[in-house]
Amino acid sequence: MSDSSTSVDLVTTLRALLRGLSPGDRLPSSRELIARHHVSPVTVARAIAQLAAEGAVVTRPGSGTYAATPRTRPGEGPADTAWQTIALTDRAVDTRSITDGLGPAPAGTLLLDGGYLHRSLQPTRALGAALARAARRPDAWDRAPTSGLAALRAVFAGIAGGGVTPEDVLVTAGGQSALSMVFRAVAAPGSPVLVECPTYPGALASARAAGLRPVPVPMDDDGVRPDLLADAFAMTGARLFYCQPTYHNPTGTVLSADRRRQVLDVARAAGAFVVEDDFARHLGHGGPTPRPLVADDRDGTVVHLTSLTKPAAPSLRVGALVARGPVMERLRALRRVDDFFVPRPLQEAALELVSSPAWDRHVRGLATALRDRHAELSAALAREVPGWTVARPVGGGLHLWVRLPVGADAGAAARAARQVGVAVSVGDRYFAAEPAEACLRLGFAATADRAELAEAARRLGQL
Repeated sequence: MSDSSTSVDLVTTLRALLRGLSPGDRLPSSRELIARHHVSPVTVARAIAQLAAEGAVVTRPGSGTYAATPRTRPGEGPADTAWQTIALTDRAVDTRSITDGLGPAPAGTLLLDGGYLHRSLQPTRALGAALARAARRPDAWDRAPTSGLAALRAVFAGIAGGGVTPEDVLVTAGGQSALSMVFRAVAAPGSPVLVECPTYPGALASARAAGLRPVPVPMDDDGVRPDLLADAFAMTGARLFYCQPTYHNPTGTVLSADRRRQVLDVARAAGAFVVEDDFARHLGHGGPTPRPLVADDRDGTVVHLTSLTKPAAPSLRVGALVARGPVMERLRALRRVDDFFVPRPLQEAALELVSSPAWDRHVRGLATALRDRHAELSAALAREVPGWTVARPVGGGLHLWVRLPVGADAGAAARAARQVGVAVSVGDRYFAAEPAEACLRLGFAATADRAELAEAARRLGQL
């Protein structure tokens, strides 16, 4: 080989040599390769590095280069990734609470387990028009501010009400992203976080992924019990309480007016934050919707999050965090570290949507549609499955919380429902600890129409 030989030539030569070697056999030393093939030390180093990257050889500093075992050679069997088990330690991300253990529903299944609006309920034309207008903006693809577009932050500040200003708002990539940011920003790994019992499974998964320990606090028909919340703060030393005061998922409960004040008082006394998940702000069924907790908070106790995803469409991943004081600075810092900013075209489209007359029409029409669907499913269940009890009438949201007869198994009921072509959510997923009772969550917004809801109830009556 001449002095002009490249590392590519040497790699080809060494591959031929490796075909005659057994795993563990030693290759010639770098000095031998330089002398034998008349190449430079750099050429040898590059060739060995490429073969090592391919898994063809193993280098041992101070010892030499050896032929790798066949399982690590490209195309000769599965790669050995067992080493990752040690490298990843024990920080597993548990998604069992947000995935269906029964797997994807077969075609034709009536979906009562969905958490988003059916396409027929989405403002698809308004979304398309908003996206088109946003794309025509000359600065649509420019970098967005870390906190979000000023005009969009003003919209979210207006939705929150009270003394919230645009400077108190941080635009996020939907509600789930906001949850993850708050849990990582406020509490250290290993810390407890208080949650309502039952609660949103996505919050449980996000808290555990951040290394936090969810601690359940019981609810009744008026929401979380302030007396037990105070006890939980005292017993655990928690500095964070996650709650959904308005149209709670899964029960639909609205925290009563007197308890709203008590919850804030209890949290202030404990020196703790209240994370208010206001996901259902635009999912009321036509009646008055209570003010957010953050609207009456003057001390920075409440970290408020909301989203446009639920009332619009699954892929409109735009939401907001509202916070005051040092916690907002930490949240902004996390935004810079995570992804700098939410993509500007999506923010522009969201702003176009909520600023148009079509948005108000959509929200009013959605309220009527959800109220009718709620009534349809409630009546059908009472008729077809009288042994099941709808926990309470709800004034907003997308779900019914159903209690099964004493002694029933919610998992078995969900499996049986799948057999008759209906997908439901097992209630056990909504509890941070042992479930207090056998329940199912039944959604009424993911089906095509009210007729499908009636048919789903009829099929459930066969169980």
